[in-house]
Amino acid sequence: MTYSKTVILDEAGIKRALTRISHEILERNKGLENIVLIGIRSGGAYLAAELAKLIEIIEGENAPCGTVDITLYRDDYSGAMPHQAVGKTEIPLSLEGKKVVLVDDVLFTGRTIRAAMDALMDHGRPECIQLAVLIDRGHRELPIRADFVGRNVPTSLKENVEVVFDSSHHPQEVILEK
Repeated sequence: MTYSKTVILDEAGIKRALTRISHEILERNKGLENIVLIGIRSGGAYLAAELAKLIEIIEGENAPCGTVDITLYRDDYSGAMPHQAVGKTEIPLSLEGKKVVLVDDVLFTGRTIRAAMDALMDHGRPECIQLAVLIDRGHRELPIRADFVGRNVPTSLKENVEVVFDSSHHPQEVILEK
């Protein structure tokens, strides 16, 4: 069986998509008031940090940013599963009454997002949760949709989409593996 890799987005394309998402977040929410960016560990956390930097450039003020680890909230998690390292959830403030923008790299079945929403509820009841993803590849198993999408990439179930980050956690490219 032969595998092929196709670059869907290069570094410049990712930056354009994230810049557009940043503007869309600010436009939909009429600015930065009560906004908190929460990235799903690990790719989503890296992208949330990138969005926070871009929003600061656009608005001139800091966007609160945190990360959530969903390991213990996954529906395929069992205590008997080996090698499930639990990462750290870092949320800098109460989510009570905040507009949370949940950030992930690739939206697929929706199960990761469901787990992340469950984890967020342990940190307060937000006014709303909005979803920002770099790539939406379809194939939902749950009724979840993204509010902000960098790029829609229809895929087959046999394909894989990967966001590649450098050693400083900056996104470099998005690859479709067939």
